Amino acid sequence: MFSKILIANRGEIACRVIKTAQKMGIATVAVYSDADRDAMHVEMADEAVHIGPPAAAESYLLADKIIAACQQTGAQAVHPGYGFLSERAEFCAALAAHGITFIGPNPDAIEAMGDKITSKKFANDAGVSTVPGYMGLIESPEEAVKISKDIGYPVMIKASAGGGGKGMRIAWNDSEASEGFTRARSEAASSFGDDRIFIEKFIENPRHIEIQVLGDKHGNVIYLGERECSIQRRNQKVIEEAPSPLLDEDTRKLMGEQAVALAKAVNYDSAGTVEFVAGQDKSFYFLEMNTRLQVEHPVTELITGVDLVEQMIRVAAGEALALKQEDVKLNGWSVESRIYAEDPYRGFLPSIGRLTRYQPPVEGVRGDVIVRNDTGVSEGSEISLYYDPMIAKLVTHAPSRTEAIEAMGMALDEFVVDGIQHNVPFLTSLMKHPRWRSGALATSFIDDEYPDGFAPAEPDQNAKTLLSAVALSMHLIERERLDHLPGRLRPHSGATREQWTVSINGEHIPVKLQEGFPATPIDINLAIDDGESIHLRSDWAPGEVLWTGSVAGEEVAIQVRPVHNGYRLNWQGFDVIARAMSPRIAELDLLMPEKVAPDTSNMLLCPMPGLVVSIDVDEGQEVKAGEPLAIVEAMKMENILRAERDCVVSTIKASPGESLAVDAIIMEFAEA
Repeated sequence: MFSKILIANRGEIACRVIKTAQKMGIATVAVYSDADRDAMHVEMADEAVHIGPPAAAESYLLADKIIAACQQTGAQAVHPGYGFLSERAEFCAALAAHGITFIGPNPDAIEAMGDKITSKKFANDAGVSTVPGYMGLIESPEEAVKISKDIGYPVMIKASAGGGGKGMRIAWNDSEASEGFTRARSEAASSFGDDRIFIEKFIENPRHIEIQVLGDKHGNVIYLGERECSIQRRNQKVIEEAPSPLLDEDTRKLMGEQAVALAKAVNYDSAGTVEFVAGQDKSFYFLEMNTRLQVEHPVTELITGVDLVEQMIRVAAGEALALKQEDVKLNGWSVESRIYAEDPYRGFLPSIGRLTRYQPPVEGVRGDVIVRNDTGVSEGSEISLYYDPMIAKLVTHAPSRTEAIEAMGMALDEFVVDGIQHNVPFLTSLMKHPRWRSGALATSFIDDEYPDGFAPAEPDQNAKTLLSAVALSMHLIERERLDHLPGRLRPHSGATREQWTVSINGEHIPVKLQEGFPATPIDINLAIDDGESIHLRSDWAPGEVLWTGSVAGEEVAIQVRPVHNGYRLNWQGFDVIARAMSPRIAELDLLMPEKVAPDTSNMLLCPMPGLVVSIDVDEGQEVKAGEPLAIVEAMKMENILRAERDCVVSTIKASPGESLAVDAIIMEFAEA
């Protein structure tokens, strides 16, 4: 066994590998760029080596710097995590040339499976079901259009070396095929240094199901069940679960055996994932093989009890698998939510900045539930423009799918992030979505269910009742504290008011305090809008960002941020402004004028911090709705900004190569 390993990665996956290495008694070496000098993985490792500037191409992607760090520290092996150099056969070979072990598959397997075109040929030869498509190299948009027409629309245009949704487009017609090829090729060259593109038939209403395989250097390969990753946005996974609600035992066995056959065909000798696109009828087709640890590996670990990172290290050290196929048992259900630095209210555009508050839910066992949070940040960390926007992976495990989802909903309610925009409100809302809960999934789920983007749901009557009760409880506690501050001139000496009004997003709701003393811990009975009595109890104290307690017998966690004369409350996807006041103040509140936001409809604003790749129109040009106006790159994704209506470009205020802040004006319009 190795005595010291180097992790050639950053963020949560670097921290994840370090945890297992520490458990195994193996010393660890971190590498870091200028942007990650104070990162969590640097702090966790036993040693750390600086490898260059923030840009990945000048630091984490440079194999010679990783090798030099190994030689400097005496690291005997390298774990690549995912992304960066994890699927580069030449990196694996370079390590071997310097006597350093690669904790992953052999370079021949990486080369065979890492290329999507070659991998499909191997899959065909191994008897694995594959999707119809064109496996040759495509040189031009015109050729892409011809091939797409021959296959039949819709088609999927994909980068051969792609991953993470980059270099991938769906085309439904000739125009989209031409534009999709150009954009996919550009993104592929930028992200992977490889602009090869292939095209295959797009399976409508598909599901994304993948099989986890594990092999050793002695010819043994097993599969550890499946993961369903159908909840995606722009081909980027958002929610994963294991097992899949679609599969039965026979289909699981068939998919698993095909995955093992493919792995054996290329002498696969580490943890890897064989991905399939599945129809609603349980038909399935090989998609690709990821020759590395997957982002979503924790759900498999929780339902099998197998530490995949540990197995990768043991296999790399030459040990035979201790597990046989018959030893693999799937227990319970696990769900993973990816916490991203993105704004769900603005089309999920990337968000960067410093985490002024970062308070994830407490990890561990809660009765029959396990809560796990894989992260690489802490309070004060910076979310950088240079790297993937994922903040953390929140994972729950429970005896059943429904219980795992309920546990995830509660854990997301408890997940506090301030300083940047993030997708926790969307994930929280998703946990209550009836189609998600029913398991009727497809990769088009988010597009189907949120065609106009995500917006906070309007609270129903039950939510208004609960949030009104919580808002009044906090107001009473703060009043009680203020009334008894030392040195206060006139603390009130009478009874607490019984009649109150709580405003929820401007709607006034009468609330009556029936009994109980409003102090911490608060324990009171309330009547909302002359309804039945509700019991409320909480240990919340002013200044705390998380209100936890019970309302009408329901245990809840609500995030609280102060606003003028009230609170902003986030719970289960609801986002409301709540203010408690006396009935007389409520009457006056109704007379207050509303502040109207300025009109920016005649402007194109930069939706995220990013780099202007191109300006596709000229001043004075007439444009039609839907036509591209500009392309802005953020976090290695090219975003096409299109005209929302017919208009004339009056002024252009940005130019290619310019870095823009969010809401910077790119151009202004006049009516057509």
